[in-house]
Amino acid sequence: MGKQAAPRRLHETEASAYARALKTSPRKLNLVAQAIRGKTAAAALNELAFNRRRIARDVRKVLQAAIANAENNHQLDVDRLYVEEATVGRAFSLGRFHVRGRGRIAPIEKYYANLLVVVRERAPEAHAEDAGQGKADAADTKAAGSGKKPKTKSKAGDKEKA
Repeated sequence: MGKQAAPRRLHETEASAYARALKTSPRKLNLVAQAIRGKTAAAALNELAFNRRRIARDVRKVLQAAIANAENNHQLDVDRLYVEEATVGRAFSLGRFHVRGRGRIAPIEKYYANLLVVVRERAPEAHAEDAGQGKADAADTKAAGSGKKPKTKSKAGDKEKA
């Protein structure tokens, strides 16, 4: 009589990795996370490898962990993975102080952040190609059958006559 297993929070085609207490402010971490959102896993790893910010190394480790979780725990295809979300949150802050002149002190906040990276497997290519061809055909027939002349730019002198 054990406790019931918690239901899975992510979709079956998703895997995640979470990092706590990264030594940077959430604002700085979000700049790096923003650079990888929506990209394929390979493109995101490449982006992070050449990113000059120090925290990009930690973000890359978390992304690699999410890819490994997808491959080993959920049997997802690594080549079809993309970064579904990269969420940044505030962890905690350490309070310190800096000694100033005339016996005063100034507070210093040392911020820490959390990072959640979720990768998702894209749908198989065959379905995407069929949908893309249908849209292209419809656009071609619409453009050809409109019968309208292309608009030309009017000159400033034409407006004064009207």
